[in-house]
Amino acid sequence: MSKGRDSKLIEARNRRLFERYFYWTEERRLRFDDTIRILSNEEFYLSESRVLHIIRDMIKRGETVDGKQMKAPLFTGFRVTPSRVKKVSEPSLFP
Repeated sequence: MSKGRDSKLIEARNRRLFERYFYWTEERRLRFDDTIRILSNEEFYLSESRVLHIIRDMIKRGETVDGKQMKAPLFTGFRVTPSRVKKVSEPSLFP
């Protein structure tokens, strides 16, 4: 027997989270950041980054809610990987 949650339970949770995301953003017209906060803190008790990851995956897979397909939001959260910063060469203090 494998450890961890059953994959069917995880998929059901993700599906329900996506349906609630659709409800808050499309039907109630709530802002994206407020929607993520509600889903994270009040409904599913997951981190905001995990909620964003689940929503991105569901949109990429082309999941629908009542036959309506979600468009990818313009803002999908902050980048989790550090961006490359140009290093400025500083003059040496001791030539």
